[in-house]
Amino acid sequence: MEIVEAPKVVALPERNYAGIRTVTPFKGMFLVRDRLMKELHARFDQGDTFFRLHVIDMAGEMHVEVGIVTGAAVEPDGRVLPGVLPAGDYATMTYVGHGRRANRTLLEWIRGNDLAMDCVEDPAGDRFGCRYELYRTDPRTERMKTRWQTQLAIRLDR
Repeated sequence: MEIVEAPKVVALPERNYAGIRTVTPFKGMFLVRDRLMKELHARFDQGDTFFRLHVIDMAGEMHVEVGIVTGAAVEPDGRVLPGVLPAGDYATMTYVGHGRRANRTLLEWIRGNDLAMDCVEDPAGDRFGCRYELYRTDPRTERMKTRWQTQLAIRLDR
């Protein structure tokens, strides 16, 4: 894993998006992500693509969403629903390469700096106020995921 931007805290504005949300086991989750990306890209040709993790239970089910940032709210259309990435202070880090190691690095940085995540334990898993991977590399033009430049973002507790 190559760190492109070291972990830091940034204030991010509220951003509207169009997304498709689903529940999937961790194993096979990225195949589901890729399928949902193709579905969204067929309808939206501009905007940053991201993968949002609403509830994480790596031994059980993951509540996830694939979205594309839009300039304004979108109308619901079948499986595609409007959403908002909430404003707030986020711990962020941008990397190329192995996502699991990058996530671990950012989580260790958050803990090491005594920061609190906007996250609550839930019977379904860890429920995040907002946690996502934003793909700075367009997945439609670069097929090799290990070459994608990805920004991790986890909203911090107020």
